[in-house]
Amino acid sequence: MNTAASTNAKSRTAAPEARPVPVVSRAPAPARLKFWGVRGSIPTPGPTTVQYGGNTACVEVRADGQIIILDAGTGLRLLGCQLVAEFDTHPLDLTLLLTHTHWDHIQGLPFFLPVYQPQNQLRILGYEGARHGLEVVLAGQMESPFFPIGLREVPANVRIEELKEMSFNVGPVRVQACLAHHPGACVGYRLFTSNGSIAFFPDNELPRQRATANQKMVQFLRGTDVLIMDTQFDAEEYQQHIGWGHGCLDDVVALALQAEVKQLFLFHHDPDHDDAKVSQMQAYARQLVAARKGKLQVEAAREGATVELPARVRA
Repeated sequence: MNTAASTNAKSRTAAPEARPVPVVSRAPAPARLKFWGVRGSIPTPGPTTVQYGGNTACVEVRADGQIIILDAGTGLRLLGCQLVAEFDTHPLDLTLLLTHTHWDHIQGLPFFLPVYQPQNQLRILGYEGARHGLEVVLAGQMESPFFPIGLREVPANVRIEELKEMSFNVGPVRVQACLAHHPGACVGYRLFTSNGSIAFFPDNELPRQRATANQKMVQFLRGTDVLIMDTQFDAEEYQQHIGWGHGCLDDVVALALQAEVKQLFLFHHDPDHDDAKVSQMQAYARQLVAARKGKLQVEAAREGATVELPARVRA
């Protein structure tokens, strides 16, 4: 029986409660995250983006028996293929946290294979859009004439819950949200797992004239093990894009150092930045840390890279 039609049409307004550990949990394992999409604005496939990847924002977190997905850009399609291959017909209980509903953060959802299998459950959590409810926005991109199958018609049980509180749980994983500086309604998340914390701010600008707001961000991120943050522009580019809602590399490194973050991943790579430019920005960020004699580790986010907590990168 297709239960999606009845559950998709309802957007809940109450803060979600903790859930039982999903059926996909196995023996205890270290928390880890994997990058499936690291690009901003629009996918950029081609020979100049092979090293870091061209898919838009999507990060998978496995921690404390949960599979949590951060944003649903085009990288979500690759994650879906992997989950179906890994678990076959075993039921999946997945949670998708959306930072906002700009296209590069939701455009992978129609191509996410687990929603086309009836045994699976997908719980989508996010905040209300500028004028339309979250469920209306997500279903709209799959309506005719944009897509042949509607979100309410997929076989899986898809539940969309509109968050009102800034703190909630996904199973035993505690999640805190924080407003980001980006056009429209946009947040970042910090996930507290039994192995450490992960913060995700894929779209965020640090306004230099708003010291109080930035200080709140420092407190929110204090001691984060892994910070994934928008660093779309270098300092020269940023001067031409002030107020666009995207990060300047110099400002983000300074923030991470002040907040005593352990590891920073440069994220939301500009569609005009090729692999050489991203590598150059990574090297420059490391120079900034060295100049301040900091201990912060800096990596440019790369599709396919995984990070285990305590933070450790492997190919």
